[in-house]
Amino acid sequence: MNPLLIDVPEKVETERLLIRMPRPGDGSAVYRAIQASINELKPWMPFAQYEQTEQDVELNIREAHINFLKRDDLRLHVFLKETGEFVASSGLHRINWSIPKFEIGYWIDTRYSGKGYMTEAVQGITDLAFHKLNARRLEIRCDSNNVRSRAIPERLGFTLEGILKNDGISPGTQELRDTCVFAKYKG
Repeated sequence: MNPLLIDVPEKVETERLLIRMPRPGDGSAVYRAIQASINELKPWMPFAQYEQTEQDVELNIREAHINFLKRDDLRLHVFLKETGEFVASSGLHRINWSIPKFEIGYWIDTRYSGKGYMTEAVQGITDLAFHKLNARRLEIRCDSNNVRSRAIPERLGFTLEGILKNDGISPGTQELRDTCVFAKYKG
C-alpha cells in the first residue's frame, strides 16, 4: 500500500500530554526549548552542534510537517495538556512501511526533564505505532554513554538487542561512540 493512503493520527493524548504532528508556527516554542537545553543536547544531538536562528527552526518544522504529510518521517511534538507548553520532540523515524517498522527518537526541553514526560510520550508513541500503524518492530537507538536516554527503553520493556561498537561519531566530542539498539516486536 502506498504510505500516503495510510491514516496516521495527527495527535495522540496520554494522561498529561498532547502529542501531535509539527505545525507551521511551532518554531518559536521549539527554538526556546533548544536554547534552554543546548548544553544538555550538544553531547548527543547533531542539530545542536551549530547555531540556529528561530527562522531556521521554523523552516525545519515546516519541512517536518511536509514529511509527516508525505509519510516520509513522522516527527511529533509533545505539549503539556494542561498548559499547552512545548515539552519535547519525538517521533517515528527511519520508516520501513513494508514491514512496518520505525525508530523512535526523542529529546526533551531540560526545564521539563526528570518528571517522566519523555517516558510517557515514548509509551504513547509506542502505542500509536503498534495499535494504529500496525508496527511489527520498533527500535530506540542511543549512545551507550547517554544514561538518561537509555533509561527510557529500559523502563518501557524494550529489549537491548546489542551494542554496536564504534558505530558513529559523537556530535559533541567527535570521538567514536557505541550505539545501543533496543527493540520491541509484535507477533
